[in-house]
Amino acid sequence: MSPTILVETPRPGVRLLTISRPERKNALDRATYRALGDALDAAAIDDGVRVVVVTGAGGDFTSGNDLSDFRDIAETGEPSAGLTFLGRLVGFPKPVIAAVEGVAVGIGTTMLLHFDLAYAGAGAKFRLPFVPLGLCPEGGSSLLLARVAGSKLARELLMLGEPFGPETAREAGLINAVAAPGTALAAALERAEALAGLSHAAMAATKRLMGTASTEEVRAAMAREAETFHALRRGPEAQAAFTAFFQRRAAPPSPS
Repeated sequence: MSPTILVETPRPGVRLLTISRPERKNALDRATYRALGDALDAAAIDDGVRVVVVTGAGGDFTSGNDLSDFRDIAETGEPSAGLTFLGRLVGFPKPVIAAVEGVAVGIGTTMLLHFDLAYAGAGAKFRLPFVPLGLCPEGGSSLLLARVAGSKLARELLMLGEPFGPETAREAGLINAVAAPGTALAAALERAEALAGLSHAAMAATKRLMGTASTEEVRAAMAREAETFHALRRGPEAQAAFTAFFQRRAAPPSPS
């Protein structure tokens, strides 16, 4: 397994996947997306795994797409690593739970729409900064967020792209509950252990039935978003935003 994804079995029947790029706030590059998807695939076919929990190392969930990947705007003809990962997540047959601490930015927030359960620490910070970056929503969020959050709140979060806290995330249907700071993983593991102790056949059937009506619609929305997203990514506004980001990151710290 990639060193950017740590794989553990902290409790019987529970597979824990930890995104481990703490020096980049667990930003997701192509290799990390592939490793996370491979870990999901392995859990899907492992009869000993009943539930998967996903979290981030170093006090953050994930800062979203690694913008270094966006400097390469060449057309490869292949689907993006992020879209491929989300496709694996959408079709995953077992319960998946997120444990969010620190930052959850971009796809770090939109992927929560595809988790069965999600818990966040009280200090978590969410953001959907697509429009400020000259981009459009992805991950099926243009369809799903309005369904779970309501049209007005979804538009506010997606159009303005401003940071928001865990209480708003709960109101928007992105998480189930807010935990004390630093305890999101404990809350997620507690729920995972409870799910793992229930009937595997009944759990699989329930997840399948709940997803039957929407899976194809979600995949179609993700495909439409991806086409628009990558067209915008090549545009001058997005490229200017990426350039500004890298200039800020390369700038020396201000004197104290």
